[in-house]
Amino acid sequence: MRCGPPLHDRCAGQVTALWALREGISEAQNFEGPSLTHDVTVPVSSIAAFARTDRELQAVVPGIRIVTYGHIGDGNPALHLSEPEGSADDAFRGRAGDLARVVYDSVRSFDGSISAEHGLGQSKAGIIGDYKDAYELQLMRGVKELFDPAGLRNPGKVLPNA
Repeated sequence: MRCGPPLHDRCAGQVTALWALREGISEAQNFEGPSLTHDVTVPVSSIAAFARTDRELQAVVPGIRIVTYGHIGDGNPALHLSEPEGSADDAFRGRAGDLARVVYDSVRSFDGSISAEHGLGQSKAGIIGDYKDAYELQLMRGVKELFDPAGLRNPGKVLPNA
């Protein structure tokens, strides 16, 4: 059976099942311990080469379990890094910064961005200055100021203080 556009009723079940699998990835990983997530973007033409980042991650934390999924077709892969089986949660979380550097350095080497559709969030506030130049940060602050002129919404939580 071929399910192409327009979506036929006979394909609806397949589409629903596929989305259920995709949406269940994070929940399934929760049973295996902590997971460090990275929502990044690289040019679609670089996705295959970007996948080699797995080797570098394995060098930092041998046995790390890497699940890459999401919007790969448009260059926005989500990398979920799970601790090796049998390791201590705190020890794995303690390597979060080292693992983030590997991912973000790789993203930068492909002229990508360390934040895709989910934005920066608190976890990247301390590191964003290493991956965005001063002008980009100035533009980001300008957008924030436009929507939050009094600076009441999450001060210092997404962008580093100037």
